[in-house]
Amino acid sequence: MTVKENFELAKKQYEKWGINVDEVLAKLKTVPISIHCWQGDDVGGFEVNQSELSGGIDVTGNYPGKARTPDELRQDLEKALSLIPGKHRVNLHAIYAETNGEVVERDQLEPKHFENWVNWAKQQGLGLDFNPTLFSHEKAADGLTLSHPDEEIREFWIQHCIASRKIAEYFGKELGSTTLTNVWIPDGYKDIPSDRLTPRKRLKDSLDKIFAVEIDEKHNLDAVESKLFGIGSESYVVGSHEFYMGYALKNNKLCLLDTGHYHPTETVSNKISSMLLYSDKVALHVSRPVRWDSDHVVIFDDELREIALEIVRNDALDKVMIGLDFFDASINRIAAWTIGTRNMIKSLLAAMLVPNDYLRQLQEDGNFTERLALFEEFKTYPFGAIWDYYCEQMGVPVKESWLEEVKSYEQEVLSTRS
Repeated sequence: MTVKENFELAKKQYEKWGINVDEVLAKLKTVPISIHCWQGDDVGGFEVNQSELSGGIDVTGNYPGKARTPDELRQDLEKALSLIPGKHRVNLHAIYAETNGEVVERDQLEPKHFENWVNWAKQQGLGLDFNPTLFSHEKAADGLTLSHPDEEIREFWIQHCIASRKIAEYFGKELGSTTLTNVWIPDGYKDIPSDRLTPRKRLKDSLDKIFAVEIDEKHNLDAVESKLFGIGSESYVVGSHEFYMGYALKNNKLCLLDTGHYHPTETVSNKISSMLLYSDKVALHVSRPVRWDSDHVVIFDDELREIALEIVRNDALDKVMIGLDFFDASINRIAAWTIGTRNMIKSLLAAMLVPNDYLRQLQEDGNFTERLALFEEFKTYPFGAIWDYYCEQMGVPVKESWLEEVKSYEQEVLSTRS
């Protein structure tokens, strides 16, 4: 049977439950995923005075073909985007500035250093998101930045974040699409601190100074991202979830939830509905922690599906800003982007193909038997046939056929990189 014939048969099964599959696919087309550029070069960036990766994160593996220049990275992103259905966004870190061989300190970065990215995004029809980079730098070598006891070091990072917000505003103006600027810092201590409050006071003061600079929210939205621990900050992280949740709510900022930044037994899916009660918007970095914040490529697992269900069943597709954050250097990097992003989109589609209103009413009625039964039965409904048809209609490879394009690209392009 053809993809279309399989689709028509599957469609009838969902229609029995009042699910309009054509409307579902039309809505799915409008949901952008913010794809992180740093999967393509192992979080290296293009600074002239490039430092070793630090900040409690690590990239393992040495698969050949890593992007070495901005043009190579953009070329690789284009290839990945050609294999992913829909129109999406690209998420940049400040270390991806292009300074034409000139050493430009991070607190001196300007929009001109990202003109090539903006011109490329215009050509591709993409939005851009942004992150100041508060790691892999001599002034972050001791693991402290915006909470540092040294006022001069704090000021350097404050000015870097202000510069980053201005760059993001430039993105939003030029592209006609609001940029999300996310502040994440590595600050913390390896062993038990003797004072948890003072560093958090300094962080709060630094954030206040950063956000005191007026930026038009039409062009840029600000987010803050927490973390439970990192390499070198196992015992204490200044920017905890409670700290940033409180700060975001009090100061009308977005609280960004990274799926790898919590205790292994915590789930971000369970936090989304609570956050939506108090925030107009919530931001996500979807990753896959394996025992710790290891940033594995996103797979179509239970937690990813539950995250998508929480977004869809709460009618929050326009309220939750979905970004990805993983980096695996042990596999083909274009394949990593493709697998992870297709799975994120796939999970949203699966969530839309569930009779969520009916299931909600079963819970209200206390009919937990039928609720559980339907949860389980819908796991084997012919969702794959709908996904294949969506891919075909969006002009991207169906099923695993995208792998052949990646293999060809590796042979023709990646293998030529030393």
